[in-house]
Amino acid sequence: MRHVPTIAIVAALGLIAPGTRAQELDDVERRIVANVESGVEEHVDLLERLVNVNSGTMNHDGVREVGRLLEDRFRALGFDVRWITMPPAVDRAGHLFAERRGERGRKLLLVGHLDTVFEEDSPFQDFERRGNTARGPGVNDMKGGDVVILAALEALYAAGALEGTDITVALTGDEESPGHPLDIARAALIEAGRRADVALGFEGGVGSPQSATVARRGSSGWTLRVTGTRGHSSAIFSEALGSGAIFEAARILNAFHEQVRGERYLTFNPGVILGGTDVRYEPSQTRGTAFGKTNVVAQTVVVDGGLRFISEEQEEHARQSMRRIVDDHLPRTDAEIEFTDGYPAMPPTEGNQRLFAKLDAVSRDLGLGPIQGVDPGARGAADISFVAPYTDGLAGLGPFGSGGHTPDESVELGSIRTATLKAALLIYRLTR
Repeated sequence: MRHVPTIAIVAALGLIAPGTRAQELDDVERRIVANVESGVEEHVDLLERLVNVNSGTMNHDGVREVGRLLEDRFRALGFDVRWITMPPAVDRAGHLFAERRGERGRKLLLVGHLDTVFEEDSPFQDFERRGNTARGPGVNDMKGGDVVILAALEALYAAGALEGTDITVALTGDEESPGHPLDIARAALIEAGRRADVALGFEGGVGSPQSATVARRGSSGWTLRVTGTRGHSSAIFSEALGSGAIFEAARILNAFHEQVRGERYLTFNPGVILGGTDVRYEPSQTRGTAFGKTNVVAQTVVVDGGLRFISEEQEEHARQSMRRIVDDHLPRTDAEIEFTDGYPAMPPTEGNQRLFAKLDAVSRDLGLGPIQGVDPGARGAADISFVAPYTDGLAGLGPFGSGGHTPDESVELGSIRTATLKAALLIYRLTR
């Protein structure tokens, strides 16, 4: 295993025993628990309303509508609410921020997002309840997490426990496909991270409802462009035509698979490939068209892919290896690869592990049992990673479900209750 310190991995897996003794619930905490319990069904109803509004990243009106459904509820809790718009060039809906300023305890940043991967043309659109589970676009990733944030804060407010606290809620509108340039699209989030003492991310848990994440891999992009010599297919493999763009792209991708694959926490995926005589590709939409004929040697290939990593060092090592393979292209072809920065990694740190221990104590005090750490390889990138360089963080605090990014996405409705209980008490203890 390269580039990943052993101690960091031990922490990331939650194998370091919590060093603090769990407390008993005080009177305020018991009131918070009662408030959470009394609001469970109402918050499931809110989740249904949110899910039934399509908020695919590129459906800007839908993303804003989900934000509007939450705005007044944050205002009722004493938060100043603002919508952060994006310049036209960024081509994203913007972000909903709710803030209250105080001097009590640590300054908290609660991170979620309003968008989903399911655009307006997806057949997967509606909330459907089936006993103790619910299906729908975003029930788990991550409208369920947004509901947990709001429900926890409402329980704290009803118990009088928000007075004097300093909490920022950042709900981005483009987590699933962030706008560019990132220094504009994530400027407000990074600014909030710089002033926070603790960041808590509310995407759903992984592996079990009793899990949390002290480390997440980063995610960046790559685009491979290959050109070949166009001609009649009867002459393919000849000295004059060579093997064409499609064979060369296949050779490069296979070399990535054979030579770059295998390093722990490093993965890369070619998500879109277009090849033929004429190719048109729109990166912002991840859509395109290709035209070609079976009797014509392909002239152009475009491959759009992603790269995931646990550290900047690991990312750069992979990029160098991929560049070396691309530069060694076949005769009568040309190839180039371009890398784009995306989500940074959230490395495991001692501060993150201390937050993990606090959550573990909260869970035990609630009678829910211990918290299990999540292997970073089981998680994708998330917005909390943008603030990881500036503050301690803990992620995976939302409800538990399965099938994320697929038409089988579901959430265990009981986990909304337990996630809210843990979040509310963790926020309370961090802000004392």
